[in-house]
Amino acid sequence: MKHIGVVVFPGSNCEYDALAAMGVLGAQADFIWHSETDISGYDGVILPGGFAHGDYLRPGALARFSPVMTAVAEFANSGGAVLGICNGFQVLTEAGLLPGALQKNRGLTFLCQPTTLIVESTKSVLTRGATIGQELIVPINHFSGAYTCDDATYRALEENDQIALRYKENPNGSRGDIAGVANVGGNVVGLMPHPERAMSNLLGGADGRVLLEGFVNAPVGAR
Repeated sequence: MKHIGVVVFPGSNCEYDALAAMGVLGAQADFIWHSETDISGYDGVILPGGFAHGDYLRPGALARFSPVMTAVAEFANSGGAVLGICNGFQVLTEAGLLPGALQKNRGLTFLCQPTTLIVESTKSVLTRGATIGQELIVPINHFSGAYTCDDATYRALEENDQIALRYKENPNGSRGDIAGVANVGGNVVGLMPHPERAMSNLLGGADGRVLLEGFVNAPVGAR
């Protein structure tokens, strides 16, 4: 049984959703408070959505300094599977574990709606169980979700196959319709949509399942 840690920052509000999704997939999951400095006992780590540290300065800008992020960086650098969802994606970019940044949505509008994602790459721990071109309906829930990066970074993302997911119809002004990106190794992934909220056809759809199954079943990195 895989052991997944869900990091909780002051202001996180999707940690229970992530924990429940892991349980549906048969994984053992625990909360990791942001002051923890040792996460070596986990097979994977999730940074959930919410408003870490109130999103002061910028979303994720203060959370990157939490003690747990040093441990997350070490975990990621040793090959551990790390997933950032929504605010967690913002934290990973602020911490330098993923390239680019998230800015306010086009039109300065908060978005809470289903979106259709297109699987762009299967090299990441999140998309490894999907197929290229597969369409997935997964909800979004964000105000600062428009992915941005400079031209050199965008070229590198395409050349290295780091764009994991794109929006079929761009809801927020994200560059290149990007919904999720991975690091070069594919073991660190961030996305703005919420796959943990798309786990059951009884609750609006189960398209998030193929993504989180891939994450849970990813090979454990050498640590």
